[in-house]
Amino acid sequence: MGHSVFAFLIVLGILIFFHEFGHFLIARLFGVGVEKFSLGFGPRLFGKKIGLTDYRLSLLPLGGYVKMVGEEPDEELPPEQIPLSFTHKPVLQRMLIVFAGPFFNILLAILIFWGIALAAGVTVLQPVIGAVKEPSPAQRAGFLPGDRVVAIDGVPVESWEAMADRIHASLGREIAVAVERDGERFVLRVAPEPAVTRNLLGEEAPRYIIGIGSAGAVETRPLGFFEAASESLRQTAGIVGLMVRIVAKLLTGDISVDTVGGPLMIAQMAGDQARAGIASLFQFIAVISVNLAVINLLPIPVLDGGHLLFFAIEAVRGRPVRLKVREIAQQVGMVLLIMLMILVFYNDITRLFFSS
Repeated sequence: MGHSVFAFLIVLGILIFFHEFGHFLIARLFGVGVEKFSLGFGPRLFGKKIGLTDYRLSLLPLGGYVKMVGEEPDEELPPEQIPLSFTHKPVLQRMLIVFAGPFFNILLAILIFWGIALAAGVTVLQPVIGAVKEPSPAQRAGFLPGDRVVAIDGVPVESWEAMADRIHASLGREIAVAVERDGERFVLRVAPEPAVTRNLLGEEAPRYIIGIGSAGAVETRPLGFFEAASESLRQTAGIVGLMVRIVAKLLTGDISVDTVGGPLMIAQMAGDQARAGIASLFQFIAVISVNLAVINLLPIPVLDGGHLLFFAIEAVRGRPVRLKVREIAQQVGMVLLIMLMILVFYNDITRLFFSS
């Protein structure tokens, strides 16, 4: 348990620091004064004041915040602090300051995946056939277990994913598949057939297939600087897309809220990943960082997305949303956030202590 708690604090500390540093950095870039930079909420444990900013570590580790000069619209400021005030900055600058937190969480994921790709390369599932379904187009065309697909319609394929994509792109027309078998290379012609598969979210995904299964052969390929960058962007974009779809399905009820986890589940998973090795732990941090970014961008008051929504309305209308409306929205947002926290803690406790 102690191992999981320590790993959880490391994960949370890195995520919070990057998120709040994003707000802090862009605020300072636009000349906004920052009074507090806190990792954690509640009473100040220790820290150091440098210039205007009190850099502090606070008691409750479940978050953090950046307190800026003039952050509250109704806050009275001395004349000399007006140039440092967040509220007195142009709306676009305020939007960029708020957006910087989630953006830095995305940036953290990109940097982690980039570093891992540079250090360890990328693992590729080879286009080697392990099983041929009976009956299937592949069986009728003469494919055998152990065959290695090297090209489709003259286009080389170097991974199982690339091969599957080429087969699907045929949309059922006959394709010429070059295979290697026992040191010999020859071409088999096959017409893929439509099938319904399921993706990671359990959604039905129509695909064209030929009825083969992978042999599970993998290869680790080293990546150069720019190749690793491209791979990190691809992985991060994939996780962002998956998270957006998951959130949408939670809101529509297509995914049960019972699957939502909170700090206890994250702590358990962080401990498991830490035991699996430093690379696994950092991959976990990258995934959670993307999750944090997507959740923070939801248009819920008290979250960054809620602030962005109000600023967008202000940009369109040419004047801020009335203070009373914002106060009511903040109260509603806080209630929703508290309800979400209760839900995730309930799910965590049920999962950890009462699941069979």
